[in-house]
Amino acid sequence: MRSEGNARCPALSFVLLLGFAVFLLGLVSCFYKPGERVEEEGGFGDYRSFSSGMELTEVVVLPAAQHGARAASQFAAATSAFIPSREGEAVWGACSAPGPCSGPAGAGSACTALLQVLPTNPEESWQVYSSAQDSEGRCICTVVAPQQTMCSRDARTKQLRQLLEKVQNMSQSIEVLDRRTQRDLQYVEKMENQMRGLESKFKQVEESHKQHLARQFKAIKAKMEELRPLIPVLEEYKADAKLVLQFKEEVQNLTSVLNELQEEIGAYDYEELQNRVSNLEERLRACMQKLACGKLTGISDPITIKTSGSRFGSWMTDPLAPEGENKVWYMDSYHNNRFVREYKSMADFMNTDNFTSHRLPHPWSGTGQVVYNGSIYFNKYQSHIIIRFDLKTETILKTRSLDYAGYNNMYHYAWGGHSDIDLMVDENGLWAVYATNQNAGNIVISKLDPNTLQSLQTWNTSYPKRSAGEAFIICGTLYVTNGYSGGTKVHYAYQTNASTYEYIDIPFQNKYSHISMLDYNPKDRALYAWNNGHQILYNVTLFHVIRSDEL
Repeated sequence: MRSEGNARCPALSFVLLLGFAVFLLGLVSCFYKPGERVEEEGGFGDYRSFSSGMELTEVVVLPAAQHGARAASQFAAATSAFIPSREGEAVWGACSAPGPCSGPAGAGSACTALLQVLPTNPEESWQVYSSAQDSEGRCICTVVAPQQTMCSRDARTKQLRQLLEKVQNMSQSIEVLDRRTQRDLQYVEKMENQMRGLESKFKQVEESHKQHLARQFKAIKAKMEELRPLIPVLEEYKADAKLVLQFKEEVQNLTSVLNELQEEIGAYDYEELQNRVSNLEERLRACMQKLACGKLTGISDPITIKTSGSRFGSWMTDPLAPEGENKVWYMDSYHNNRFVREYKSMADFMNTDNFTSHRLPHPWSGTGQVVYNGSIYFNKYQSHIIIRFDLKTETILKTRSLDYAGYNNMYHYAWGGHSDIDLMVDENGLWAVYATNQNAGNIVISKLDPNTLQSLQTWNTSYPKRSAGEAFIICGTLYVTNGYSGGTKVHYAYQTNASTYEYIDIPFQNKYSHISMLDYNPKDRALYAWNNGHQILYNVTLFHVIRSDEL
């Protein structure tokens, strides 16, 4: 589509040019400059024209041999073809014959003959103004022409005038057409702009649609990657279902045996029957425990529970709390603080500031505290002493030193903060993670008795504690992160049940860029984290493997 604001129709240009040429031709045919000489064939020779005001004076020179009636006839023939084409003009006629300018052969007769051939229409009447004789004896007649429209007596001029009128009419029509064309052109330009805008919007919609599809595809792909590890888990669940069916059959068999025993007293040994029931109960418990454990395969996006406190701190719930109890424990900062907040529920913690404050007998060190079975376990400030403090009675139940453990920022996590000793809980109980000089500052794992705080078993790893961002234990396996800020992932795992380790790659989102506490809660199957003044949760995905020989 083309649009030019100054475009003109070629026919319009041609018609205007033609009209202008015709108009110039008409002017040339009607007017001539004063004093120009015009040669006429047919006997009268020449005549001159002079302009004076509204009168146009013409002098006609007659040949010497031509005068009288013949001369007047020729004179009239000559002047009739020329004089009527002018308005307001005076004509002089002269002859060379001697004698007065009156009579048959004089000027009077010449002038009279001139009037005979001139138009007799009242509107176009001619008048003899005067007659005289010049110094050479020639007769001079002065005739005044009527005031008429320019070139009105010339047929060609009338045609030219008609053509001019037509050209004017055509010009007016063309001007109207041109205005309409300009209006239509503006409308077309406006429509063109609207079409271009619509085309641009269509392109934008198409681009956004493609981007939306790409984002959806990426999200679906990410979900598929998250679900991929669950495929073998589902296969294992099928095997677990078969085991449950076997247990159900055994229970049914025992039930039938008990029913028969009621009918036949003394037929079976009660002690043997009780042993079989106890054995079945232990196997069921072991099965349930193994179903609760598994290998970490994924960590969800963070869920922000609350924003409060300083940059460092810890918060937790009790995995062994009674049914229906969901208290939240909150400890701000990492040293030189003694006050622990108790919130009645997770809802109170999220929505209110209603809490009960507990004062500890000593300030804590680091952010590795845990609440387990109604007691809080923490590292005493500037020492390697672990304290068990009962939150209900607010008394110290047990104190014990963790032998050779570094403290007071000797072997802290990468972020510092007196995080030398980190206490943890999982499905198997209470743990302590620290480092010693004897193990060259590498991580040491100790399984603790929750009542006596005695170390039950210890594992030495080869991972430097100062290089670890944070750590947590799930089902007896220690998981270590590669950092605490920016892009973070779990990349080291130590299995205490086999005393082996492996490097893994499990990313998780470090939303607020500074993790100072990361602990697992086996009851919630979730990671509790303190991230730059935000209390957040991560759900975890575990891979379960149960072998029949373990039951």
